[in-house]
Amino acid sequence: MSKVKDGIIGHAIGDAMGVPIEFCNREKLLKKPVTKMLGNGIHQVPKGYWSDDTSLEIALIDSIINKKDIDYEDIMNNFTDWLNKGKYTPGGSMFGIGATCLQAIKKYEIDKEKPLECGIDKIDANGNGSLMRILPLAYYLYYKKSTPEEVYELTKNISSLTHRHEISILACYIYINFILFLLKGKDKYSAYNMIKMLDYSMFKKSNVKVFSRILNENIQKLKMSEIKSTGYVVDTLEASLWVTLNAKNYKEGIIGAINLGGDTDTIGAITGSMVGIIYGYDDIPEDWKKDIAKREYLEELSNNFENVLNNK
Repeated sequence: MSKVKDGIIGHAIGDAMGVPIEFCNREKLLKKPVTKMLGNGIHQVPKGYWSDDTSLEIALIDSIINKKDIDYEDIMNNFTDWLNKGKYTPGGSMFGIGATCLQAIKKYEIDKEKPLECGIDKIDANGNGSLMRILPLAYYLYYKKSTPEEVYELTKNISSLTHRHEISILACYIYINFILFLLKGKDKYSAYNMIKMLDYSMFKKSNVKVFSRILNENIQKLKMSEIKSTGYVVDTLEASLWVTLNAKNYKEGIIGAINLGGDTDTIGAITGSMVGIIYGYDDIPEDWKKDIAKREYLEELSNNFENVLNNK
């Protein structure tokens, strides 16, 4: 089976599972865990609808398919079409945009800033808005057999379209490398140990220290009470890795991720991409696949993306 399809569908389903219960309280969810696809909820959208996480991911995929390469202006044009026209959404209209993404896209559209200068470079602009959409870059880098220098440079640039602070870039860099190790056939524990051993000297020591629970400790061993599930990019990455390393299959990963509460769609999406790649498309529950919006479109998109990558 295709690892491209595994991760993209895994991401979209994790996103959609988390959409209705975004911002819900963990204690409430743990008393009555969500185990199936729901509709309505906080955003009042039908069952199976994905959020901006998957829409912006699709926008990146669509650009790579059409341009056969990384084209920053084209990606930002796609982001603008999503914002203004509802392109890449399951129902024709955008919902749930984060403030940093909105500000960055407006800088491109209205202020005519260069794409790589649109991202917000402030300490309080480290939400998970670039992490949530960057999965396609891992596939691009993998198929291109990119060097470590290219991995860093392209990860920095793709994050910087919306999130230019080094903490956001570093979160994306850790995630991208974890995915790359999985795509190269490493099991999840080996992949985790390998990201600990990477060279982070290109980042400020103070920013690397923010990720010490991932890089210097064993995030898997922490108690649930020690895991935060907010939209802060460090919390999102910690929560997603914690669930992924402790889950025994795809279903357990998604149920574990979304019932942490908080930013459930993004933690569900990031976790979904990882456990999707680890356990495969066939391990995703059939009722979840049946309920995801525009399933055929997502699967065709995944196949087209893989064909382009194979022919690069």
